[in-house]
Amino acid sequence: MKTKSIGSSMEEVTIISSGVVIDGKVTSNGNVRVDGSVKGDITAQGNLTVGEHGTITGQLTGETVSIGGKVEGTVNAKEKLVLEAKAVLKGDLITKILVVEAGAVFEGRSSMGSNSSFKPVNKGD
Repeated sequence: MKTKSIGSSMEEVTIISSGVVIDGKVTSNGNVRVDGSVKGDITAQGNLTVGEHGTITGQLTGETVSIGGKVEGTVNAKEKLVLEAKAVLKGDLITKILVVEAGAVFEGRSSMGSNSSFKPVNKGD
């Protein structure tokens, strides 16, 4: 049986399939695709994709983030964020490039640029 070297970890994809529910933090040195449900933060050194049936409650971090399902939380895409036609994002986003397809829903604040960041707003203030 062949195994890949650690140096090729960016080519590997971790798939959280439909029907899978994870309650906790997910960290990957490669790419991540979510078609199931995650309650917790996801950090990927590569690309992060949320499929049409994927649901996430938590903070997402990745190089390029593509959302086709439902996300509630802050999204930090280091390079590009794509909100596909059936995407629902309720939360803030930080990215350099933002692509929003017709039909996508976004409720929150956006910050763009190479050094983008902002402080969260307390709802009680």
